[in-house]
Amino acid sequence: MNKSQLVDRIAQQIEGGRSNATKAVDAVFDAIQEAVSAGEKVTITGFGVFERVERAARTGRNPATGEPVHVAASVVPKFRPGSEFKASVSASEDPQDN
Repeated sequence: MNKSQLVDRIAQQIEGGRSNATKAVDAVFDAIQEAVSAGEKVTITGFGVFERVERAARTGRNPATGEPVHVAASVVPKFRPGSEFKASVSASEDPQDN
């Protein structure tokens, strides 16, 4: 599902149609991005946690040559799914796939 499909699905569930759904989705994404960029943790109970994580500099390996490569320190966003989200995904697995 991409953003446009998400907006369409939300538009089916709220009043105001696609334009209001687009505003709602954009507002949620903007709020999460702004908070995480500022170093805040965003916790949505049952859904998950968005947070900012600092990665230390390290030495990696070039997979083609095996030579050591310096990997610079970085700051990245991280998402940890909540228990209800995990349970929902687990319940949707097809038992025949196991």
